[in-house]
Amino acid sequence: MPDHTDHTDHRADGATPGPGPSLETGTGAGIGTDAGAGTATGAGGDADAFRALLRGLRVWEGELPSFDPEGAPGEPLPLFRQWLREAAEAGVPEPHTMSLATADAAGDPSVRIVMLHDADERGWHFGTHRGSRKGRELAVRPRAALAFYWAAVGRQVRVRGTVAAASPEESVADLHRRSTGALAAALVGHQSEVLGSAAELARTADAAWERARREPDAPVPSWTLYVLRADEVEFFQGDQHRRQHVRLNYRRTEDGWERELLWP
Repeated sequence: MPDHTDHTDHRADGATPGPGPSLETGTGAGIGTDAGAGTATGAGGDADAFRALLRGLRVWEGELPSFDPEGAPGEPLPLFRQWLREAAEAGVPEPHTMSLATADAAGDPSVRIVMLHDADERGWHFGTHRGSRKGRELAVRPRAALAFYWAAVGRQVRVRGTVAAASPEESVADLHRRSTGALAAALVGHQSEVLGSAAELARTADAAWERARREPDAPVPSWTLYVLRADEVEFFQGDQHRRQHVRLNYRRTEDGWERELLWP
């Protein structure tokens, strides 16, 4: 995901690849060769080719929508719902997926892609196992950040705030509203634990699928719905022509939400 604080060179973050190096003509060690056979020159050539690839990539090739922050609502939720809907209508793949960043007790961060389950007056909803890495980190440091990026419309949304677990009843309802495959994945469990072998995963996954089909209401006690109550929500609209990107930031205060523009 591009960092929206620096869009001075859009070639470095593109979605449409330009000509790249061929695996057949690369100078470094290739697939199926001895890893020790590469030379310093070969490694340098691979690095140069990689940097050339990055410089050749493009972003925002098509026209982007405009955004007038003066017409934005007083709260972030209606605008977020509108932008997600417009991203879906523009053909953005999986617009409901987001980056979720958490940190452990020492402050070491981790980030992963998860699915948004809902966004309402309470906050942004997502689910996971309590014993997963993110579940453990949220238990000791219940704050997180979300980031959505919709390349086709040049938009990002960042959300930051406090995370709380929903009730067990809500967590059960959340899981069983989802697909059979989602239930099977939850039944597999052991998320973020060390896996002994691919065969072990295959056996466990097959058994989970069988049970999910047989018992669509099968319980998964560790499954937890989390709700992020936002302190801050930022909307970014890119401008591919003049680079006058729009950043509208909402900050929660004791009296409600305050809006402010940020330098791009």
